[in-house]
Amino acid sequence: MAADIIYLRDLRIETIIGIYEWERRIKQTIVLDIEMVTDIRQAARSDHIKDTLNYKAVAKRLISFVEESRFQLVETLAEQVAGVIIDEFNVPWLRLQVNKQGAVRGARDVGVIIERGDAG
Repeated sequence: MAADIIYLRDLRIETIIGIYEWERRIKQTIVLDIEMVTDIRQAARSDHIKDTLNYKAVAKRLISFVEESRFQLVETLAEQVAGVIIDEFNVPWLRLQVNKQGAVRGARDVGVIIERGDAG
């Protein structure tokens, strides 16, 4: 299998996330950066969207999923988002960064980076 990567960067989604009571009452911005392994050769030959991983469809699905979620931990959110991508879009491997900006005073970014699946 080819190890081509389709990516989404700086996907910003508003959701309820956090362990503190005040966090459960407001929406916060989560920022996702995603690298997804796929084989783009068929799409390159055909020049048809049906032959590739449609990043717009992935983004729309994740926006819907994350906006409706109510997780306490970014770790849980990351694992669930990875599962959606792998299961629903047939992605064999991904690298996902979930950034909860402003969660720690003095730090611009804080979050988790996970890799799931087999890159082939």
